[in-house]
Amino acid sequence: MLSPEAHTKRKIGFEIAIVFALSLGASALYSIVSLIAKLTAPQGLVAQTSKLNQSLAEREWLDLTYQLLGFCLGLAPVALVIYLLWDALPGGQSGWQKIGLSRTHLATDTLRGLALAAAIGIPGIGLYVAARALGLSSRIEPANLGGYWWVIPILLLAALKAALLEELIVVGYLSRRLTEIGWSPQRILWLSAILRASYHLYQGFGGFIGNLVMGLIFTKVYQRVGRTTPLVIAHFFMDAFVFIGYALLAKFITLP
Repeated sequence: MLSPEAHTKRKIGFEIAIVFALSLGASALYSIVSLIAKLTAPQGLVAQTSKLNQSLAEREWLDLTYQLLGFCLGLAPVALVIYLLWDALPGGQSGWQKIGLSRTHLATDTLRGLALAAAIGIPGIGLYVAARALGLSSRIEPANLGGYWWVIPILLLAALKAALLEELIVVGYLSRRLTEIGWSPQRILWLSAILRASYHLYQGFGGFIGNLVMGLIFTKVYQRVGRTTPLVIAHFFMDAFVFIGYALLAKFITLP
């Protein structure tokens, strides 16, 4: 028979596997297949395009409906991990508290998030341009939703979904669960960063490297402050800047 400690470790291990199979672990597998497809295409990786936030239907109301459904249902894994972390006994910590999403230090976390967004986002643009020049990245098209009135709100929701999904699951949830079964901060740091990088492989090797570095920095910040709030804020502003900036300027500026 397993000891209580070994039983707990096995149970948490299965739980983590299920959560990631339903969310970003599945994204990582699809991303790897997408990269292989781009690398083996006749013109190679550099001639391929990775499209984000695309139109889902020709009719406006139907497109908007699909976009809203994608946002709401896309956050189901976040709801799942918050539920799983919630203390069963009355008076215990909520899932929000355990995952580190708090308004307690909102002003400080906002400033920290904006600083992170600038520190990661600005060099990230340079890395993308360099990766394209070296043939290590596909062309990324961040948004193509047409000229509807709801495009900017939908892109803001897309940025929010990505921020909540990635930071709460890959950093907050994963760090909490692995700490409970005795993993060291260093092992958690690298696993979280590699997972983040892996589900961005569809972009190419530049996306992998950039998100690996981002993952190391973000997880290290979480380990120091114990909150995911600044990470969510930073991620939201980075994605919102790219999505909306591209949507507004794509007609005037050609990205490599």
